[in-house]
Amino acid sequence: MTKTTYREALREGLREALAGDDRVVLLGEDVGAYGGSFAVSLGLLEQFGPDRVVDTPLSESAFVGAAIGAAMGGIRPIVEIMTVNFSLLALDQIVNNAATYLHMSGGQIHVPVVIRMTTGAGRQLAAQHSHSFEGIYAHIPGLRVVAPATLEDARGMLATALADPDPVVIFEHAALLPMAGDLADDAGAVDLDRAAVRREGTDVTLVSYGARLHTCLEAAEALAADGVSAEVVDLRTLRPLDLPTILASVARTHRAVVVDEAWRTGGIGAEVAAAICEHTFWDLDAPVARVATLEVPIPYAIHLEAAALPQAADVVAAARAVVA
Repeated sequence: MTKTTYREALREGLREALAGDDRVVLLGEDVGAYGGSFAVSLGLLEQFGPDRVVDTPLSESAFVGAAIGAAMGGIRPIVEIMTVNFSLLALDQIVNNAATYLHMSGGQIHVPVVIRMTTGAGRQLAAQHSHSFEGIYAHIPGLRVVAPATLEDARGMLATALADPDPVVIFEHAALLPMAGDLADDAGAVDLDRAAVRREGTDVTLVSYGARLHTCLEAAEALAADGVSAEVVDLRTLRPLDLPTILASVARTHRAVVVDEAWRTGGIGAEVAAAICEHTFWDLDAPVARVATLEVPIPYAIHLEAAALPQAADVVAAARAVVA
């Protein structure tokens, strides 16, 4: 085991990918000489050179489009988009090109591109750089959408994504970057098809992903002190959802709280809650509860930002309500 951080785990995943396959290239704004906006690619330019670690112009549409074309031509591009809001500038390339070519070509053209982007709030970056747009991409057929919440997934999701012949979008929560812990020296590729039960329980299921997984784990600790046993499920992959794992947990606990950092309306949390109601209605002993970000642009002021985002106390209150 080695002491590391989420940021370093992401970097090692990139390093391993670049070292293991000459077709892999990393491209994006400031990924090279600057070492990445969040220092994830620090040192990779010096190790692999400017042909493999490519600083791009400030045009998401251009470099995402170039990566899609390169992927169709046999390259294995990893695109880094600085923050999720900037991905909107490449939405046409991702949704109308990367996600559709396999279908429109009758299965002849694959687009093996991996698009990484930093997501989430909690860092006082205000309304324009604090979005959680995972639900937009999880809505699109043709994309696989994943969200690493642990060191193992931060290190290993990239390898599995690169092995996929079709486009994969990875959401890396910025608030997790300094998270430290132990990671096995032989940590490698991880399964992208299964959700994970991160804590077992009997009274209520807490479902989340990304940074809010840790909010749920904190809430589960607080609930345990009150004698409430909470099971915590990490979605990991947002499209396609691993419904069997979610539904099996709810069937055991008979109650569910879905926690989502995105806005409540039309989000991943709504999809998960609907699926639980559709498939395990007769197992439920209480309505499915949802905890989400308030329906406001994320404030800059730190106390207002905290008030807008789901906190452990909010999850505890929701869980107590459904258990009661």
